[in-house]
Amino acid sequence: MPNRVAVLSDIHGVLPALEAVLAEPDVRAADLIVLTGDIAAGPQPSQVLDLLTALGGRVGWISGNADRELLEYRRGRRGTIPDPIASWAAAQLREDQLDLLGSLPRSLSLSVRGLGEVLFCHATPRDDEEVVLVDSPLDRWEEVLGGLGTEIRTVVCGHTHMPFVRLAHGRLVVNPGSVGMPYGRTGAHWALLGPGVELRTTEFDIDAATTRIRRDSSYPELAEWADYFLNARATDADALAAFAPRDGDDARESPE
Repeated sequence: MPNRVAVLSDIHGVLPALEAVLAEPDVRAADLIVLTGDIAAGPQPSQVLDLLTALGGRVGWISGNADRELLEYRRGRRGTIPDPIASWAAAQLREDQLDLLGSLPRSLSLSVRGLGEVLFCHATPRDDEEVVLVDSPLDRWEEVLGGLGTEIRTVVCGHTHMPFVRLAHGRLVVNPGSVGMPYGRTGAHWALLGPGVELRTTEFDIDAATTRIRRDSSYPELAEWADYFLNARATDADALAAFAPRDGDDARESPE
């Protein structure tokens, strides 16, 4: 049973943001780092995967919808990806990295000291694209979490890139926010579990990160991408307005 777990979600291939979080003393001291998906779909996909792979058994991996889409695109199981940078990112991955993405589970369950049995997933326990929000009604949360065993007292998810902690029918629900594509405010967002829950933000030099990404990445629209996402041009209001219609619906939409 780990005492402390660092949760990193929605890195989206942003190496400087990931490096800044991994340098945090509490992340370096954590017993385990759990990645709740959408790891590579961004401007530095191979570099991000190589850095995380080098951490070995300290990392627990979970696939997100963007990771699944990269693999499906490269394997010819889909012709397009909704996120414009994703098809470019898919083309950058080596075969061993594609194999890694293909091996990732959709969820992970483990006991964390002080929190009991914790289920980690990307969007919801039953779907990697389903949207639930901090203000989703309790009956919606009951629908999404109702299939879980009573031993699961905490659920950690990502996908919507906005950090929150709330109770829903006695279960604690945690979203750490996004490391690489924050909505609402700048910084790399993550969470520390055990014995409670702490939402954390790691500040880093956005101008220096943008310069480095532009030097290292060949994505054609990189300047616009970096300016929009690293500077969190999408506000929390923008994101909620885009995501709210999908709360309980199958529509596909991004706040970009």
